[in-house]
Amino acid sequence: MGERIKSYKDLRVFQNAFDAAMDIFHKTKEFPTEEKYSMVDQIRRSSRSVCVNLAEAWRKRRYRAAFIAKLSDVESEACETQVWIEFAKKCEYLEEKECDSLDDVYELIMGQIVNMINNADKWLIK
Repeated sequence: MGERIKSYKDLRVFQNAFDAAMDIFHKTKEFPTEEKYSMVDQIRRSSRSVCVNLAEAWRKRRYRAAFIAKLSDVESEACETQVWIEFAKKCEYLEEKECDSLDDVYELIMGQIVNMINNADKWLIK
């Protein structure tokens, strides 16, 4: 807990989100061709957007409202990714166990984001 965070890359939530996005990238390589421009693009985009918006939030720490707004975007993208995971499960593109594991990761990520929002002042540049 005592480690110094110098960059968004040092955040556990970023590391969790990046690993999950890469997992989704690899898993979606096996999706049917007809899903390439719909489900595959969307789930990859939303999972990557979690990471990108975290990086943007990190740079907005001078302004509490902007920081929280960007973290809210992160939470929304994580939730969107969960919806795409549910579609992948219902369409039988991924095994239920894989989907449940990914869903759990995104629940963790959203919990970490909510914690950052609730403790925003701790993260702000003073």
